[in-house]
Amino acid sequence: MRHATVRDDGAGDGLTRADRARRVAHVLRGQVLRGAFADGVLPDERALVAEFGTSRNTVREALGLLRDEGLVARRRGVGTVVVGRVYQHPLGELSGLAEVLQRHGTVVNEVREARSVRPPLTVARRLGLAEGTPAVYLERLRRVDGLPLSLDCTYLIREVGEPLLARGRETLERQDVFDLIERVAGAPLGRAEVSVQAVVADPATCAVLAMPEGGAVLAVERLTRLADGRPADLEFIHLRGDRLTLHATLDRATGATSGRGGGRSRGGHR
Repeated sequence: MRHATVRDDGAGDGLTRADRARRVAHVLRGQVLRGAFADGVLPDERALVAEFGTSRNTVREALGLLRDEGLVARRRGVGTVVVGRVYQHPLGELSGLAEVLQRHGTVVNEVREARSVRPPLTVARRLGLAEGTPAVYLERLRRVDGLPLSLDCTYLIREVGEPLLARGRETLERQDVFDLIERVAGAPLGRAEVSVQAVVADPATCAVLAMPEGGAVLAVERLTRLADGRPADLEFIHLRGDRLTLHATLDRATGATSGRGGGRSRGGHR
């Protein structure tokens, strides 16, 4: 496995060892998240020193940064190994998360709440609802191979939400909401507007996602519209930053965006 070479032997570059370690860690982190180490083992320190043109202490500090992030661990007799699975998800597709991830493991939805509510005014406005109009609220914890991956809080207009509630929690746990909206509610989906922000998770979210306090999550807000353009589904999703990466392919010439990965071209994080 060849690495992008970062030459930083320290001669006259004005950088501290911490700066050099950070640069090495950037490259290695990207490879870990892309699954570049097929056997799950990183090259040994001597190989990394030669590849990055730096000192052993710098390499050790870089590996220490990745250990602190929970991406790698040191195992006696083996070396530095990748710990935990990191899943890739296409950002430019409107498909269910389970559709994308099911080839990597078993995806389970735990329905924490499913009921009719009076949504906050800001949510009602996003969904095009008059103040005081009820909506359907779903809160789901998603696990992959038993490990928590995301906490999804979803508001649905009654037209698409109430038929889903009528199917019961078992159906909501076994099937993607997007698929249910189209099959059960008979409402074809059109497009979605998505924003993603990296934030420090609050203590309650950390507890639900079984992650250390102060851990980073990808906070995704997505408004999905029906084929006729009406807003139908507003989601607030917290994805573990150490378990999932978002990918898209961007075309400068056309301005087009396409997701990378599996699943049907209906994309997203459901």
